[in-house]
Amino acid sequence: MADGAEDMVARRTRGLDRAFEILEFLRTKRQPMRPNEIAVEIGAPRSSVYELINLLLRHGMLDYQGGDGRVFLGRKLYFFGTAYADQFDLMRESEDMLARLAEETRETAQMCVLEGNKYTVAMMREGLRPFRISSNIGELVPIPWTASGRFLVSHLSDSEISDFIPQEDFVLPNGKRLEPARFIAEVRQASIDGFFTFNSEVENFTHCFAVPVQQADGQAVATLCLVAPKEDGLRNRQSYLESLLRAANELSERLGYSSGPARAAHRHGER
Repeated sequence: MADGAEDMVARRTRGLDRAFEILEFLRTKRQPMRPNEIAVEIGAPRSSVYELINLLLRHGMLDYQGGDGRVFLGRKLYFFGTAYADQFDLMRESEDMLARLAEETRETAQMCVLEGNKYTVAMMREGLRPFRISSNIGELVPIPWTASGRFLVSHLSDSEISDFIPQEDFVLPNGKRLEPARFIAEVRQASIDGFFTFNSEVENFTHCFAVPVQQADGQAVATLCLVAPKEDGLRNRQSYLESLLRAANELSERLGYSSGPARAAHRHGER
């Protein structure tokens, strides 16, 4: 009897794992798909995928979209997301900060976080420009490709960073390889400076700015970022950094972080 109960628990656990895998797969694909396509992509038995998809449909976690039996993330997940945002101070506070940054700078402002061992934009406010120059919310991007990545792994040791980031993620969009030692050196320097800026590795006509949002123990739980056309970003570098640092310091203080007098905000004009 005990063995039977343990086996049932194990099957349920595997089913839950597979259900979450289906939801995560659809989140990253960002398009409706047929159940048999999902089964092939995630390498799972079709019978179990069909069973789990029917269960997720009944509970509103998935909805039919696009015809031909295609399914996508359900509307109930939206309500879960709004409930989460209502309780998560960082999300609520960041929304106001991003609106302020976009108004002050006229550039696209983002709040970015880690999602597993990848970077993603969690929230965004578009700048007052006729064209869009930023990543999609929720899109997964290799950490070394991003300015924010220098902060989001800064709490790790050098060896932990090397183990955490897949080696293939050090290959940049242009095909060149960023040496892990150089990336780690940039991580450590960014922590000293309190900011990191560079010409985007993803879109070669943009300049990216990132500063950390730190919790009470000093770990960067998120970043605030600006994405600007390259020429404007370089021309307005000092004022953009001032706006970002003010906003990030305010958010960090609300999370219990005390920066003290050594914060690098006053040094950014020297670099």
